[in-house]
Amino acid sequence: MEDRGWEACDFIFVSGDAYVDHPAFAAALICRVLEDTGYRVGIIPQPDWTNRGSYTVLGRPRLGFLVGAGNMDSLVAHYTAAKKPRSEDAYSPGGKAGLRPDRATITYVAGIRSVYKNIPVIIGGIEASLRRFAHYDYWSNQVRRSLLLDAKADILVYGMGEQPIRDIAYRLQAGEPIAAIQDLRGTCVRAYAPSGSAIVLPEYEAIRGTDRDSLRRYAEHFMIQRAEADPLSARPLAERSDGDRWVIQNPPAFPLSSQELDRLYVLPYTRRAHPQYDAAGGIPALKEMAFSLVSSRGCFGGCSFCAITFHQGRAVTGRSPESLLCEAKILSRFEGFKGYIHDLGGPTANFYRPPCARQTKGGFCADRECLFPQPCPHLKGDHREYLQTLEALRAVEGIRKVFIRSGIRFDYLCLDSRYGQRFLKTLCRFHVSGQLKVAPEHVASRVLTAMGKGDHETYLRFAREYREINRSLGSKQYLVPYFISGHPGSTLQDGIALALYLKKSRFIPNQVQDFYPTPGTLSTVMYRTGLDPRTMEPIFVPGEREKRLQRALVHFNKPENHSLVREALHLAHREDLLEPGPDRLL
Repeated sequence: MEDRGWEACDFIFVSGDAYVDHPAFAAALICRVLEDTGYRVGIIPQPDWTNRGSYTVLGRPRLGFLVGAGNMDSLVAHYTAAKKPRSEDAYSPGGKAGLRPDRATITYVAGIRSVYKNIPVIIGGIEASLRRFAHYDYWSNQVRRSLLLDAKADILVYGMGEQPIRDIAYRLQAGEPIAAIQDLRGTCVRAYAPSGSAIVLPEYEAIRGTDRDSLRRYAEHFMIQRAEADPLSARPLAERSDGDRWVIQNPPAFPLSSQELDRLYVLPYTRRAHPQYDAAGGIPALKEMAFSLVSSRGCFGGCSFCAITFHQGRAVTGRSPESLLCEAKILSRFEGFKGYIHDLGGPTANFYRPPCARQTKGGFCADRECLFPQPCPHLKGDHREYLQTLEALRAVEGIRKVFIRSGIRFDYLCLDSRYGQRFLKTLCRFHVSGQLKVAPEHVASRVLTAMGKGDHETYLRFAREYREINRSLGSKQYLVPYFISGHPGSTLQDGIALALYLKKSRFIPNQVQDFYPTPGTLSTVMYRTGLDPRTMEPIFVPGEREKRLQRALVHFNKPENHSLVREALHLAHREDLLEPGPDRLL
């Protein structure tokens, strides 16, 4: 600040992540956007929350504090699905765990309030976005209030925050009090009463209980939010917390255009971690991201267990090929670059352009999914532009290989009758490093229905085509399927069906994700309520012991799991799978 002649920052961003000046890191992205708009911005990364002085190192900001827990929810960063502490944190120096507190947003705001009175505090990021209304908190096994209230912040920015934060900054700069900024898209605010146009959600007291009525109201609460998520048609939502305290959600911000998205990636990032972390070995998360290209944001996949649509939205926006080529040329001249683009993708790599006319306008259907239970007749599978971009990137001097590691949706690929086969051949020939990640998630139809996924036959057809193309190319390349165990709807019989499929296919995954009930997902509502909120029909939810048994079944070949597999087979009356024969699981 002294070198720049600054007496004060306009904004200070307090972040739960270490400081990496790269567009894949939220603090860098938001702060570069504000800097580009003309504001003086400081960053306090991973402050020592036990020391009030950690929040004063840059002085009092002129306009306000911004607070984000980091690129991950702080509790997900700290604990596994079994609620066991993680030993590493990829967003901290040297991967060291414990450098951010549990419920980081609440702790950071409390620290700021303890040293600066009457200062505007705006919270955002994934932790705030998914907790913007009352929500089930897996780690405490209770329904908690909106994070806006628990953190005692002034405004909560949800979704992708570039435009809302610019709007907030403009109005604060114009002298408007923070309490008067009540109507911005992409924000939640506190109020004493809802407006006449707002849709009123079931109140906090009505959804926090465990009786049948409370659970049903909780499911309805989520489905109203889901129905009012389209930027083109969404209305304000209002939730009464207790007494006369209301949380008001303004309609979502409109997705950025391709030109606006391109602009984010030409800002002057150093693309490095702060040098203060060098002695600790740097920031592990940067190693995979440093030489990757983000081609799009948003996802219309509609998976029940994924919160991307609740945060980024379903409308897909892709960057222009010119922007991606420009960034690739920058990377090719970067120190340490060895000729490999580690990934070209987004939430889903081959979702590069809007799939229908409504998404082209930045919206999506509130009453239907794009791919589930059947592909929408208006959905257009089209990989043409993605193919052209890949071809152009391969021609950039200094680039030896462009990998696609963020995973593809094989069901969407199968819908593209014109370019699908060409894309798959190009993928196998140029863009796979021996293994391609895909996510069939399960094999049982009722589990796939609960997950919002298509039928297993589509995956088997794709897998056959993948094998045939690689055989024709003379390449030894494999699919790495991703599975989830213990998801709502999955019984022991379904877990056994998955284990038998894995044995027959001669593939046992190194890792399997035990279902993790995080805020903002349809699956978490199922876990909490025992209802499928799409139909309000009961759905089976495996308990903690059964979840452990289903996880062991996926790794039935590991000796340490044998006693759990035996227990599962006895409970399911499948002792036949303990006898000698081709289906024997032990």
